[in-house]
Amino acid sequence: MTVRIRRVYEAPEPEDGVRVLVDRLWPRGLSKDAARVDEWPKGLTPSTELRRWYHAGGSSYEEFARRYEAELAEPEAAELLDRLRELTSKGDVTLLTASKSPEESHAAVLARLLEA
Repeated sequence: MTVRIRRVYEAPEPEDGVRVLVDRLWPRGLSKDAARVDEWPKGLTPSTELRRWYHAGGSSYEEFARRYEAELAEPEAAELLDRLRELTSKGDVTLLTASKSPEESHAAVLARLLEA
């Protein structure tokens, strides 16, 4: 099993496996057909408050990751994370995000947790 992180705007590739959009909002300017998203677990994404706090600046990625992991321990998110773990146990999964810096986003936190 492989967990990849890709920008949702990149063209789908055969090795993507199950394509999971991990953003709360649908990416601007992208049709659902072009995105070819298999799953969209909105409850797995960072809360609006956490997202706004992180994007306001002045906060470290490490602190964001810590706070996001705490949110992932909440029942709804934990259930969705378990579903994602189940998908990764069956094959390749690609986490899709519109973030311009996927390596410092919630998608990277999810990938690390899935690979652990």
